[in-house]
Amino acid sequence: MGRRRRSSARSACALGVVAALVTACTAGEAAPRTGDAAGGGDLGGQSRAADPPPQPPAALAVDDPRGGERVVARGGADAPYNYGPTLLVEDGTVRMWWCSQYGSAAPAGDDILFAEARSVSGPFTGPGGGIPRAVLSGDPGGFDAVHTCDPSVIRVDGTYYLYYTGAAGDHAHGNAIGVATSTDGVNWTRAAEGPVVTAAHDNHRDNTYGTGQPAAVHLDGWFYLMFTDTTGGAAGWNGAGQFLLRSTDPTFARDVEALGEGGFEAVAGTAAPRTRSLVDAFSADLMWVDAIDAFAIAHQTAEGTGLTFWNRTFTASPYRPVTIPSEWEEGPGLVRQPDGHAPTSPRDVCGRVPFDVVQATVIGAANAPTGLRHYGLDAHGVAGCDDPGRALAVLDGIAVPSPLRTMDLVVDGRLLRVERRSVATELARRVLDERPPVLDEVPVAGHLRPGARAVRSEGHGLGLVLDGTLWPLRSPAALEPNDSPVSPVSDEQWRQYPGGPALGYRAGSAS
Repeated sequence: MGRRRRSSARSACALGVVAALVTACTAGEAAPRTGDAAGGGDLGGQSRAADPPPQPPAALAVDDPRGGERVVARGGADAPYNYGPTLLVEDGTVRMWWCSQYGSAAPAGDDILFAEARSVSGPFTGPGGGIPRAVLSGDPGGFDAVHTCDPSVIRVDGTYYLYYTGAAGDHAHGNAIGVATSTDGVNWTRAAEGPVVTAAHDNHRDNTYGTGQPAAVHLDGWFYLMFTDTTGGAAGWNGAGQFLLRSTDPTFARDVEALGEGGFEAVAGTAAPRTRSLVDAFSADLMWVDAIDAFAIAHQTAEGTGLTFWNRTFTASPYRPVTIPSEWEEGPGLVRQPDGHAPTSPRDVCGRVPFDVVQATVIGAANAPTGLRHYGLDAHGVAGCDDPGRALAVLDGIAVPSPLRTMDLVVDGRLLRVERRSVATELARRVLDERPPVLDEVPVAGHLRPGARAVRSEGHGLGLVLDGTLWPLRSPAALEPNDSPVSPVSDEQWRQYPGGPALGYRAGSAS
């Protein structure tokens, strides 16, 4: 595993098929710096305890450095570059979207490609084993008429959201962030008529990139969106900086809050002044890590891929930065669960956290980043299951033995007791052989007994009626081993039941 070579600060944007056309790719690079955060801010009305007074950052123990041996993904033969990936682990499959360009994908300019693999170490192929597929291209006449790039994908309540950089042509501060939606991660529909985030224009610098390179996370009902804005007031001299917005609306059309020196504050729109930058970098990625109760930002440093940590309210850095030894030229993209949270470790769910990234490692023949490689390491010795609240977040979707020789399934912060192990296996993304003791402190929220009534409505699908509460069902295969009959109900009858969380969550663990 080599160390990256230094390269000068630049605007590392790939050339399109027309030499004078500059794509909406990367804003450049900077030597990131971290520091103490000022201010605090509320949680937008959330019923969570306030953060304790800031403590000196703790050191995370790390081991198992890995990756770097080979290129894990590339576009088809005419793809001149490959960079800016976003990765999700779903059903034991790693799905990746990234920025490239196909001559067959009109119009000429950047395209977002899609591929998948059984492991983050690849090889990634398109659906069915072919070449990666172009799944989003420019929209003639729109703000993203020519370029779509820098994807960040999350899945919330069955809907995929793809945040991306779009541009109509040359930069001139014209880059902006759009969002598209999908039910399968392959076929996308733009969710807004125009961009959801535009440049703030606080300060015009020599770097005319504008706004882009988004990174999205869903946490506690909020859509968090981190991004570059070279016009932001708190950006560096070269435009480097990472700014943060959040909203309960995935299109950021309402209820928008911006992170400033005083914490999160309601703002009139997404172009509000950028008063606080989280890290001095371009092309960074964001992830929530339940096991350590912190956000992690992955970004480029002179030593490799840096991980910088912030607590839930961005008032303090609870852990010292960690460096993944790597080579890079652009990126990185963190391997994440569908909601943008860290995957669970296949070795130790409660005590280890895998940090894996994929990033471009060389400048190719098109004078643009390519050579997507995987690097990673583990943080170990963490206390992911030492208290009930954190354990319920870490173990979401996981089934464990119960004290009554049945199974307990953690679902959206609740404990569901399942009589049959075969049913729990169908509903869980993972089954553990040992029960974390902390779960003995968590009350049982419901019981899934053999023969429990299942209902189906045309507008809502399947659900299980458990102790008078209707739990939507995403895994129909669980009905047969549970011997559950299905009764048709109207949409109105469905809505009359008290609602529980959806069953059948499958996100997988790191591979």
